[in-house]
Amino acid sequence: MLIVKRSPQNPLIVPTRAHSFEAIGAFNPSVVRESETTHLFYRALAEPDRMRTPDRGFSTVGYAPSSDGVSFENRQVVISPTESWEHYGCEDPRATYFEGKWYVFYTALGGYPFGPDNIKVAVAVGDSPTTLTEKHLVTPFNAKAATLFPERVDGDVVLLPTAHTDFTEEHPRPTIAIARAKNIEEFWSEEFWNTWHNVMHEHALPDVRRADSEHMEIAARPVRIKEGWLLVYSHIQDYYDEPNRIFGVEALLLKDTDPKTILARTNYPFMVPEESYERYGIVTNVVFPTGAVVDGDRLDIYYGAADMSCARASLSLLDLLETMKPEARMHFLERAKENPILEPIADHPWESRAVFNAAAVDLGGSVHLLYRAMGEDNTSVMGYARLEDGIHVSERLAEPVYVPRVDFEQKRGTPTGNSGCEDPRLMDIEDRLHLCYTAYDGVHDPFGAYASILKGDFLAKKFDWSDPVPLTPLRVSDKDLCIFPAKIRGRYLIMHRLDPNICLDEVDELPSPEPVNRCIELMGPRAGMWDDRKIGAAAPPIKIEGGWLFIYHGVGSDGMYRLGAALLSESGTSVVARTVAPILEPVLDWEKIGQIGNVVFSCGAVVRDDTLFVYYGGADTAIGVATVSLSKLLKKLSPDL
Repeated sequence: MLIVKRSPQNPLIVPTRAHSFEAIGAFNPSVVRESETTHLFYRALAEPDRMRTPDRGFSTVGYAPSSDGVSFENRQVVISPTESWEHYGCEDPRATYFEGKWYVFYTALGGYPFGPDNIKVAVAVGDSPTTLTEKHLVTPFNAKAATLFPERVDGDVVLLPTAHTDFTEEHPRPTIAIARAKNIEEFWSEEFWNTWHNVMHEHALPDVRRADSEHMEIAARPVRIKEGWLLVYSHIQDYYDEPNRIFGVEALLLKDTDPKTILARTNYPFMVPEESYERYGIVTNVVFPTGAVVDGDRLDIYYGAADMSCARASLSLLDLLETMKPEARMHFLERAKENPILEPIADHPWESRAVFNAAAVDLGGSVHLLYRAMGEDNTSVMGYARLEDGIHVSERLAEPVYVPRVDFEQKRGTPTGNSGCEDPRLMDIEDRLHLCYTAYDGVHDPFGAYASILKGDFLAKKFDWSDPVPLTPLRVSDKDLCIFPAKIRGRYLIMHRLDPNICLDEVDELPSPEPVNRCIELMGPRAGMWDDRKIGAAAPPIKIEGGWLFIYHGVGSDGMYRLGAALLSESGTSVVARTVAPILEPVLDWEKIGQIGNVVFSCGAVVRDDTLFVYYGGADTAIGVATVSLSKLLKKLSPDL
């Protein structure tokens, strides 16, 4: 499991009209930490040069040092056009301190308007970051974002360019490839590159794009770790569809002696544009990771935000590597070997088709499940099961314990259309168990309903529920309703879901005389990630010291339902941390094949000692349970970065 923490000082560098060379933008930072100083090179964007780039900002390379990695001063230009092959600008530096010299590779613009024939890689070399006195054109062909490995690999100097980043019929996709030489000066030779280019496919890394609509580009300089070379790169979804294009961040682990070999990779972007300074700027929806530095177990990623500013984010290197393992999809949560623990019973007409999405409460020494059940008529009712140890079923009732009782949840559609009381969630508050569920008549929009029962009656299996009432407005599609299981500032905090976001509102009493009428946004989908279509509550939030643990479900563009985790503030109204990778996703056959395939969906979780039990429906057909150490989960959600 992985979280990413953006620096509270973000954005670290912003454009300023006090410096004409960076009046429009200061972004795409490349960093080198050397002698307790963080050296930051970045693309500086000035107003258009009317003689050279009349319609586009004019780029040079800026530089700024820092003693703490977040405060950068003394900004100055260190690379500006002096040669014909860069006359129209210098962009996107990649800096390496190598064998006593500074090498800053950058994109050289040799013509205007910009295109595949005039965008190439160049390098500036010097004895210090601010005295880069030697320049060379590197690639004679279209390329960007070349980065030099900071040490030799098996005796060779290694350069990693992205070739043919700009579309042509001959080269419709970019190629990330390895160039090796005995002496770094060979990289200034056109003959070297012509020979290399003729067999470029032999030097190429495997194509890590997931679709032809995607694009990739080398971003940060490779970082040497004990497992190999960590390469953080730019992954762009819907690259050729500008309104929907999303620049995200992914990583590869390359073999130490043969960097062309990929040992592991991320399954999803672990950063996408979320903050306003990443979503809005010269180019919208951009996080472009041009710098990476390891400090112990902390990986600092420096990135360009919306082609306008420089920013930094930090994450656990160990956690990142864990998510990259092929078996990572089978954990973070550990599935019970007994799964599924509840399945349909053919002899019970009301639950003959499916049992799934169980509410859970730990009461009187047992875990009690209130689960959604369906028969052949697709009417949702609620069944009951008791688990003394949280995993094995000790008792299961033969009749439903909650059925549609009022007009707004009675079937109005076709005789076999979906309707009824769906997806229960239970909250233990004072002397009652409070039940929230989705009420649906098969015709009108589903909405959140509420009922309650005395805890003593529930334990005695005297299911004398209060009359159900709407807790979200009628005729407004609103699902995944639950209540924080303790008053906050003297009021009950209600969580509900108006697609695609999770919303909050407050009421003074339960039942509330009026439905909630506000959608105060708590969380939303993250474009380009596994939860980019919609999200909603799974189990009700769980009180922990200083805040709330919140398990939620997310639906991706692939239609798959997965579970994530978040840490909420003590007030419940803000997100302190949120998992980058899912904590549970459909992997096993019973989670992938059923009424609705590729679904894990939870409505209940309990904590016993240090173990969190998460109960979930698989493929809307059966019920399983997965566990994790609570302290381990909380440590992952709040690492000391």
